[in-house]
Amino acid sequence: MILAAHGSADPRSATVTHAVAAQLRTLRPGLDVRVGFCEQNAPNLRDVLGAVRGSAVVTPLLLASAYHARVDIPGLIEQSGADVLQADTLGEDPRLVEVMRQRLAEADVAAGDPHLGVLVVAVGSSRPEANARTATVADALAYNTRWSGVAVAHAAGPRPSVAAGIEALRQRGARRIILAPWFIAPGRITDRVAEIARDAGVRMAAPLGAHALLAETLLDRFDQAIAARAAA
Repeated sequence: MILAAHGSADPRSATVTHAVAAQLRTLRPGLDVRVGFCEQNAPNLRDVLGAVRGSAVVTPLLLASAYHARVDIPGLIEQSGADVLQADTLGEDPRLVEVMRQRLAEADVAAGDPHLGVLVVAVGSSRPEANARTATVADALAYNTRWSGVAVAHAAGPRPSVAAGIEALRQRGARRIILAPWFIAPGRITDRVAEIARDAGVRMAAPLGAHALLAETLLDRFDQAIAARAAA
């Protein structure tokens, strides 16, 4: 498995990526797990692909099927000429929603709080279908709770902005609000979102981070890519 991550100037992002790779090795002993970054960090995915001997599956450590998953990674695979499959992105897998629930619980959020509004914050995409898929996270997260509302905002790109999302929840009657970042790792974007939260007087939970359920989801994407080739 080649775990393909976005890459960031913030070292916390690479730390999470390597922690996820370690979890993958623990969950599946004997699996050769290598890490490659699309930008900013080393080793670059281009170099990792160039060193491939035999077959491999590039498994994106990405939530959405956006530019890196649709353009960058396929282009690098084609350039490498390696015998490499590309697995699907993580998407809105229920296990990741469960991780977000755990992050909210760690921030002392109670499912039975009728005065709480939860704002799921994603990076946002220029593709409306990608944003529509992310919006389903809010519905899944709200299931079996008494929260006054759950909404989605975008840290970059299309509306609503984080500030607008906070205001919308307040107008819907939320007395308390917490932000739930739909991000794998902390970084500069999540820091900006945290600053918006502080200015608005609201809290923010931690990103998904390195979690066994996230690693399990990656292994499923890896297995699905191999099964699809076998069935072709």
